[in-house]
Amino acid sequence: MEQRLTDMEMLIMHQGHIIDQLNEVVTGHQALIDQLTKELRIIKEHLRGLSASENRLPSEEEPPPHY
Repeated sequence: MEQRLTDMEMLIMHQGHIIDQLNEVVTGHQALIDQLTKELRIIKEHLRGLSASENRLPSEEEPPPHY
């Protein structure tokens, strides 16, 4: 009986350690996902700005600086 209790305690300690490790991995992944989401939003805004400037009519474009 004593050995079973000791084995269970060891198993619970091991599982707690594994859960802590998994939590660190998940937290790191979430931070990376958040950073990539920000970068993607910036890239999308930049591309929208580029496509908006390309879709202007010739009459809407500013003349070159030498005019």
